[in-house]
Amino acid sequence: MAEETKKTTAEAACEEVVVVADVPVAEKPTTTVVEKEAPPQPEPEPEAEKVEKAAAEEGEKEEASEEKKVAESASFKEESNKVDDLIDPEKKALDELKKLIHEALCKREFTAPPPPPPPAAVKEEEKKVEEEPKPEEKKEEEEPKTEEKKEEEPKTEACAEVPAAEPVKETAAVVEEKAPEPPCETVVEKIEEKVEPVVEEIKETIVHEVTAPAPPPPCEEEAEEKEETTPEEVSIWGIPLLADEKSDVILLKFLRARDFKVKDAFAMLKSVVTWRKEFKIDELIEEEGIIGGLDKVVYIHGCDKEGHPVSYNAFGEFQDKELYNNTFADAEKRTKFLKFYIQFLEKNIRKLDFKPDGTCTIVQITDLKNSPGLLLSKKELRQATNQALQLLQDNYPEFVAKQVFVNVPWWYVAYNRVISPFLTQRTKSKFVFAGPTKTAETLLKYIAPEQIPVQYGGLSKPDAEQEFTTADPATEEIIKPACKHIVELPITEAGTFVWEARVIGWDVSYGAEFVPSAEGGYTWIVQKSRKIGPIDETVVSCSFKVGETGKVVLTFDNQTSKKKKLLYRSKTKASE
Repeated sequence: MAEETKKTTAEAACEEVVVVADVPVAEKPTTTVVEKEAPPQPEPEPEAEKVEKAAAEEGEKEEASEEKKVAESASFKEESNKVDDLIDPEKKALDELKKLIHEALCKREFTAPPPPPPPAAVKEEEKKVEEEPKPEEKKEEEEPKTEEKKEEEPKTEACAEVPAAEPVKETAAVVEEKAPEPPCETVVEKIEEKVEPVVEEIKETIVHEVTAPAPPPPCEEEAEEKEETTPEEVSIWGIPLLADEKSDVILLKFLRARDFKVKDAFAMLKSVVTWRKEFKIDELIEEEGIIGGLDKVVYIHGCDKEGHPVSYNAFGEFQDKELYNNTFADAEKRTKFLKFYIQFLEKNIRKLDFKPDGTCTIVQITDLKNSPGLLLSKKELRQATNQALQLLQDNYPEFVAKQVFVNVPWWYVAYNRVISPFLTQRTKSKFVFAGPTKTAETLLKYIAPEQIPVQYGGLSKPDAEQEFTTADPATEEIIKPACKHIVELPITEAGTFVWEARVIGWDVSYGAEFVPSAEGGYTWIVQKSRKIGPIDETVVSCSFKVGETGKVVLTFDNQTSKKKKLLYRSKTKASE
């Protein structure tokens, strides 16, 4: 029984050693090895046909989606981020992109892409693959020559089963050849008695040598397989790539940026993840004091009528030579400016909720006032702005709901016509241009007056103390040409009554008075009527302390031939 158990262990140990399969008894393990190696051999013809069919189907899908996108982009409107609202080709594209991302996460392609193997190693692997299927041919040739190989390789016979008498005689013969005294008969008898223990010792030593190095490799391979199959976690703008409906919103941005071409969207996503690691975005967000003095150049203020945050870029501020030199004087300072701008974007993007029915984009206002000389003559500013635009285009897809250019000079409109053929219809549909006289009127189409800064035609004063905030709504009215316009503001309780008003482009006479509710009361002139020119005063405000109910009457006299836009708001503050 001991010998049988040793035989089975020896066979199990020798299963991986192909050379041992010289004895007919060891044919069973060799056949199992051959069966394991046979299936990996691919059949080229069916796979090639499948690849061609899949490529043809993808081509048809891409062409169909392109045609639909071109048709839709002619009248651009911000699309829904709800999966249920997507058309079937878009849903399929989203599902295919999710599958590609899942496979990439399992293979850890986002964090540590495997380097390509050197050509020498590839050639060696090919040679090994070519040599591996040859054992079948070798075994057929080796089977009729087992007797010759037994004489040449006695050690390999010991690893196989040796219960018969023939190997005992061979070992005895070997011992007789090595013995110093051949004529002695007693020595032969003793050797025959000790043959079996000698063979057992040889078996044990050979088994020990074969089995020792075998166990570690499979353990390492299993560990590597487990690591590979465990998906990595990758987040972008604080949202995991594959988690919930917020992840779908992120993926839809990449798909729309690439016209729902799945492979292109996936390549862009991988590129963005790589760039964010190289740029160290997570560390950059926490960095403080990158560059100072740019609070009036780039800032977020208020939101539009649909709830999108509004970002302002005022290039005219760089007319300050000190600010310009501190920002663009050399390559190191320009790099800091880019870092500052990316940090600004990242902080504000992370404030978006990324819900399918929520706010996922921003409105960008670019002020070109006093910019012709800067953009045309200042090389450093052009380089920095071009780099910033390139970074936005490559790494922040579909984050701009609308791009509004205000105080646009004549030359910029001509320049835009030149570059227009190089822009997609989708991108051009987001652009809005407004000259200096149309800036306020254009912004008021998209943004409420209480949300617009004073310098752009609104009522908000971010840097000054004021009675009103962006939470206090304003009223918009039209003053007809050559006409007086009356506004009555009711006062329902005693206290301090405050109001503010603005006429876009003024050139209008304005006055205010208080009329009490009680009969026989006296009318109070709060502000004498006076004409306000286009640049005399932007916003007129007043505070009136009153102890009785009544109304404040505002009078606007427009003697011009043009209609005017009137903005105003009021409230009563309780007396202290």
